[in-house]
Amino acid sequence: MKPQESIPTTKVQRSAKFVKTGFQVGGNYIKHYSKKLFNPNLDDKELNEDNAIDIYNSLSELKGSALKIAQMLSMDKNILPKSYVDRFSQSQYNAPPLSGPLIVRTFTKNFGKSPEKIFDSFNLKSSNAASIGQVHQATLNGKKLAVKIQYPGVGDSIASDLKLVKPFAFRLLGMSEKELNVYINEVQERLLEETDYDLEVRRSIEFSEACKNLDNIVFPKYYPELSGNRIITMDWLDGLHLKEFLRTNPSQELCNKIGQALWDFYNFQQHEMRAVHADPHPGNFLITPEEKLGVIDFGCIKELPDDFYVPFFSLISTDVINDKELTLDAFRKLEMISSKDTPAQVQFYYNSYKEMIELFAKPYSSSTFDFSKPEFFDQIYAYGDKIAKIPEFKQARGVKHFIYVNRTNFGLYTILHDLKATIKTDTYKPHFD
Repeated sequence: MKPQESIPTTKVQRSAKFVKTGFQVGGNYIKHYSKKLFNPNLDDKELNEDNAIDIYNSLSELKGSALKIAQMLSMDKNILPKSYVDRFSQSQYNAPPLSGPLIVRTFTKNFGKSPEKIFDSFNLKSSNAASIGQVHQATLNGKKLAVKIQYPGVGDSIASDLKLVKPFAFRLLGMSEKELNVYINEVQERLLEETDYDLEVRRSIEFSEACKNLDNIVFPKYYPELSGNRIITMDWLDGLHLKEFLRTNPSQELCNKIGQALWDFYNFQQHEMRAVHADPHPGNFLITPEEKLGVIDFGCIKELPDDFYVPFFSLISTDVINDKELTLDAFRKLEMISSKDTPAQVQFYYNSYKEMIELFAKPYSSSTFDFSKPEFFDQIYAYGDKIAKIPEFKQARGVKHFIYVNRTNFGLYTILHDLKATIKTDTYKPHFD
C-alpha cells in the first residue's frame, strides 16, 4: 500500500475531493443505467462495487471523520449493500498510511522533537493505519512501545466533513434530514472527543484500571509523559486481530473464552460504570499469544445517563416489557413515542418497538446464549429490512443515546457471532440501585 505524502486539510481541498467523488459516483450511475437499457434484468452488484471503491478511496485519502463514518457503516450489515460493507471494512484494520517525512513533521510540530530524539528506536513505517491516526513501533529503555500519531487537520475538519458526508448518507441510508442531523450531531460530539488524545489517555488509564480484574483481558500501560494532544504512547501488545485469529482455526473452547471476555468487558462497563467503550470494531482488539483479549483503544467512550439507562435497560432485564403501560411509559421517556402521536400511531410504534426490544434482549433472556446460530441475526436483519420500508421510520425517533448504545451492542453481538461463541450472559446484569 503506497504511503500518502499529504492529506487534504483545508475545507476547500476536502470539499473538492467530495465533489470529484460525487462526479465519479454520478458517472457510475450513468454507466449502470445505460447498460440496463440493453439488459433490464441487470442487478445493482456492479454499480455498488464501483461506488464502494470510489467512495472508499476518497475517504481513505481524506482520513479523519470521513473515514470514520465508513468504519462505522461497515459494522451495520443490515444498512448497506454487501459491496460497501466489504470495501468499508478495510478501514477497521488498515487504511493507506502517511509517508515517513510527513510523520516526522507531524511529530515535531505536536511534540517539539523528532521521534528519534525521544525514543531509542522509532520505526517510520506504520504497523497500523486507521481513520484518526496510525501506530508506529518504538523502543525506550528496553520496552517495546506503540506510538499513535493523529493525522494532521483531523480535529479541525470534523464539522465540515460531516456536512460533506450528508449527500452520500442521504443516498445510502435514506434517512430524513431531521433524523440524519440527530445522528450527525451525536457523531460529531464523539468524534471531537476521539481527536482529543489527552482525554483518551486519561480515559484509557481510568477504564483499564476499572476493568483490570476482569478475567482474560489485558490492557497496555499508558505513558502520559510521552503523550500529548496529538500523540499517545503505550506498551506494545503482541497479538492477532480477529480476522487473523480466526484464520488460525482456533478451538471453539478458545473462541468461547475470548467471547466471554468481550461480553464481560462490555457489560461490566455498561452496568457498573454507566459508560462504555463504544467502538467495538475488531481493529480495536487483539488476541494475545497468552490467549487473552487485548484492548488497545479507548478513544470513543459513551456515557449512559440515568434518564436513558433506567428506562432502556429496565425494558430488557425486568418484566416491564410484559406490561403495556409500563412499556409505553419507558418508550415516552426514551422519546420513542411522542405526546403528539395519535392513538393509532401509539399502537403502531408500541408494536414495532416492542418487537425490536425483544430481539435486542434475547441474549439477556437466559443465563447462556449461543451466538453461533444464524436465526438470531436473520431476525435482526429482517427487522431492519422491514422498518427501512416503512415511511413512519423516516422521521427521528428516540433520544440521541441510542445511536452509540445500539452500535455498541450490535457490534458486540456481531463479533460474538463471528467467534460462534456461547456466552454466560448473567455475569454482569443491569441494575438500578
